[in-house]
Amino acid sequence: MLALRLGRRSGAAVQLRRLMVAAASGGTGFLLLSSLAHALAHPEAPGDASVRLAWCAAPLAATVYLAVAVARTDPGTRPRPGLSAIGLGPGRLMAVSVVTTALSCLLGSALGLLFFLHLRGDLTGMPFDGGAAALLSAGPPLPLPATLTLLALVPLIASVATASALRPREAGGLRASARRRMPDARRGKPRADSSPSGSPAPAASPSPASVLDGEAAATGGVTAVAVAADQDEDAPVPAPVTDVPAPLTAAPDGLPWGVAILVAGLGVATYANRTGVALSPDLATVPGGLLAGWALAALGLALIGPGLTHLCGRLLQAARPGAVRLLAGRVLMAEASRVGRPLGVVAAVAALAYALILRYGLGGAVLGPLGALGAVLVAGCTAATLAAAAIEVRQIRADTMLALLRVGAPATTLRACAALRGGVLLAVFGPLTVAVAELASLTPGS
Repeated sequence: MLALRLGRRSGAAVQLRRLMVAAASGGTGFLLLSSLAHALAHPEAPGDASVRLAWCAAPLAATVYLAVAVARTDPGTRPRPGLSAIGLGPGRLMAVSVVTTALSCLLGSALGLLFFLHLRGDLTGMPFDGGAAALLSAGPPLPLPATLTLLALVPLIASVATASALRPREAGGLRASARRRMPDARRGKPRADSSPSGSPAPAASPSPASVLDGEAAATGGVTAVAVAADQDEDAPVPAPVTDVPAPLTAAPDGLPWGVAILVAGLGVATYANRTGVALSPDLATVPGGLLAGWALAALGLALIGPGLTHLCGRLLQAARPGAVRLLAGRVLMAEASRVGRPLGVVAAVAALAYALILRYGLGGAVLGPLGALGAVLVAGCTAATLAAAAIEVRQIRADTMLALLRVGAPATTLRACAALRGGVLLAVFGPLTVAVAELASLTPGS
């Protein structure tokens, strides 16, 4: 009930993103049901049906990825001060996000089933009844258990992924810290963050530069301990602070692994394509080595996305930067993990589409309606996920941008900063996408 009330009070943009999740879930459910209908109509070819079902994994993963991104940008379930007092702590808000995601996916699955039955001719009352009876293998009735199982895949996986992505990560640390302080309080030992007189030790105010770099927590905590020790030389010196949070602009650690996996994937794809591979329109004859190489290359692009985004931000600040370059570079470095991963996934999908269309000649007319629907789902979900990540960054940086405007920063400077960030990312990821697509479909000796 709480999830429904929060959903009704959401803005138009939030509702639009939820409708996108529902549409993606409906399209994925439609493809799953078409695979089931093909298997029932052609029992003599179980291998073909298995290939059709396996290719549905790509739209399924893209839909789940979009559902998690939309749940992260939902302002109605964002933790706020004071909500824990009325029973809406981080865990409860996470449960609300999970329920909202499940409801959106269930709505999409139900609409997908409705359209499938109408196009197949099993239901009547719409102008397009039976319009795709041959394509959807009309004839054998769909078994209810298998239909419900396939339609429940998207809501179930999306709910689990949302719960895993939004689970409260600091609750365990707070409980452990409380357990460590309880015995010291019973024995009368002074806490590390208090002075011998019992009053909290004053912490030094962090500089603006340390706040930008995310080092305020570290410097403030260490300074507080130093001040507490200077107040009374005879007091026991507390243990130094070791749990220092990482700076917000720290470089992501997935770049070396991503480069290694990308190179390995390109090598596997080149070796599998050493004699030249002719792909069938339904992609039922893709060699296992070529498919594994493509998968490794896509995983490598997704892993190097945050590292490349962080590197772009660092390069923007090189060689005596001005205000626009400095601000754009700092934002890219701070938000590399949020924007870089969806950007890497978009680059992987674009590279695969480039290779299939321009190198193998498999366009929408060749793939057929169902193949084109799957391609549109994957491309649309990845692009929408990148847009959702950009919206999340904008929400997080809203207070900072408002503070810059209050101190007199012109709005044109902020727009120039956003345009510079987009241009630099496009200049780096565009050629990389084309190069990976060419290398992944390269035939040695050609």
